Amino acid sequence: MTISLRTGLVAAAGALAVGLAFTAASRAASPPAAPRFTADGKMEFPKDYRSWIYLSTGMDMSYQEGGGNPDNHIFDSVFVNREAYDVFQKTGRWPDKTVMVLEVRKGASKGSINKRGQFQTDRLGAEVHVKDEARFKSTGGWAFYGFRDETPAPITNPGAGCIRCHEAHGAVDTTFVQFYPTLLPIAKAKNTLSANYLKDEAEGAAVK
Repeated sequence: MTISLRTGLVAAAGALAVGLAFTAASRAASPPAAPRFTADGKMEFPKDYRSWIYLSTGMDMSYQEGGGNPDNHIFDSVFVNREAYDVFQKTGRWPDKTVMVLEVRKGASKGSINKRGQFQTDRLGAEVHVKDEARFKSTGGWAFYGFRDETPAPITNPGAGCIRCHEAHGAVDTTFVQFYPTLLPIAKAKNTLSANYLKDEAEGAAVK
């Protein structure tokens, strides 16, 4: 009985080792989700972003007073490549080759058995915020690309209002970590919050 049990344990351990080796090899064979660009400088759409780390979803968000249509609702969901997420967990900062995808979808209230509230429907487009320190040296290492579909997209004008807004109010390295509830506590603990964000928070608290 003892010999049989020992033999079984050895066989199980061997199978586990093979399984772990196969998993490690599979991961090594999978390329990291780094940004990819065409020869003319356009960014290729990261088609697998839905398998990345989900950060948060906002509905009908706007950084300006007024505007908006109460009958047309928009959902913004944010995903980030796992490699960048893992580094942020340890350091509270985004590493080079970070890729963040803001997916924009229509909202609807009528459908199936729904009686109240909103749910997401068609994708309207996506905005990609990418960090590549060598490629975007003149703009602090970051750039935006806007996609209506999955066709390679040109870089967004560095002087665009959305970029200036991120630079002026981003909580960490021009990104809106203040709206990502699982990451904000990490940035606070690592003391990586930007001076601009802390100023915004202080001014908001004073108004209240």
